[in-house]
Amino acid sequence: MLRQIASQAMAVFRDDPVATNIRHDWRERSKLIRPEFLEAQARRAGISKQDLDAMLQLNFSGKNIGLYRDGTTLLPIIARTPDSERLNIDNLPDLTIWSPRYNSWIPVDQIVGRFDVIWEDSLIVRRDRKRTLTLMTDPDLFADDTAAALLSRLKPKIEALELPTGYSVAWGGEDESSRDAQAPIFKAMPLGFLAMFLITLVLFNSVRKPLVIWATVPLAITGVTLGLLALNLPFGFMAMLGFLSLSGMLLKNGIVLLDQINLELDAGTDPYVAVFDSAVSRVRPVCMAAVTTILGMIPLLFDDFFASMAVVISFGLGVATVLTLIIVPVLYTLAYRIKYQPQSEHSKP
Repeated sequence: MLRQIASQAMAVFRDDPVATNIRHDWRERSKLIRPEFLEAQARRAGISKQDLDAMLQLNFSGKNIGLYRDGTTLLPIIARTPDSERLNIDNLPDLTIWSPRYNSWIPVDQIVGRFDVIWEDSLIVRRDRKRTLTLMTDPDLFADDTAAALLSRLKPKIEALELPTGYSVAWGGEDESSRDAQAPIFKAMPLGFLAMFLITLVLFNSVRKPLVIWATVPLAITGVTLGLLALNLPFGFMAMLGFLSLSGMLLKNGIVLLDQINLELDAGTDPYVAVFDSAVSRVRPVCMAAVTTILGMIPLLFDDFFASMAVVISFGLGVATVLTLIIVPVLYTLAYRIKYQPQSEHSKP
């Protein structure tokens, strides 16, 4: 049944032009000669199943009868009939076997009804003590699709196959490795973000200011999405690490901007003027820090392993930095209800 289900899945794989090197881990079936042992006749002749197995092994593959020691090397001693007397599958009925009861050689067909040739699975793989057949395929190296894109097309088609009761489909390979690698990150991520939020809370001794800063983190999704779509890269494990690093960079930009606003307010500047002047004065240092980081990511764009992480950091940081310099002052004025003032009215006491 596993082979039948695998053949249906392989047909789905072959219909996709990007799927190549389609295979499974059960190998091909092998032929097996199975004698029909006649218990009653063999008992009268004093022959057991082990005697029959030894005779067949001696006439075909050879029987291991001992070990030959050559220094520290052990060599098996194999007993086989001579080539001239060795029989093949067509001459099985001509074999003879020694009968202790009759004290003579008797034809094997006296204790064997017939020899059946059947197909047998030479390898049966189990996972969690359940028989499991693993079907594998690779994306075409000369195609533009990634393994994640190929999986997204094949997964709904495979899961749409009708499976008998007791059979199920599980996805492994790159998808399973990605899930296993991301699981610890998702477990520790809430604690990490909570610690970062508490740090900003203690830093500004306020709740509204940290909320204004953290509101800039979702802005990075715009740049990340544009970058991954433009370069046709998946959002995998390395992209996830890049997004976590990007979150810290955006928080740093927000902290720098709000810290400058606090300095302006401590100097007695009007709140609206303080927000406006701080946003303008922080444009150059924030943008220079973002540009240097993006330039440092350029060499990684040509590396297959780090490309997705480099795209997430460079595109996300570039877009989010511009949005941060605009959105943070706006959110700050809304959070503290600072009214708009025309530029002609800007003045410091």
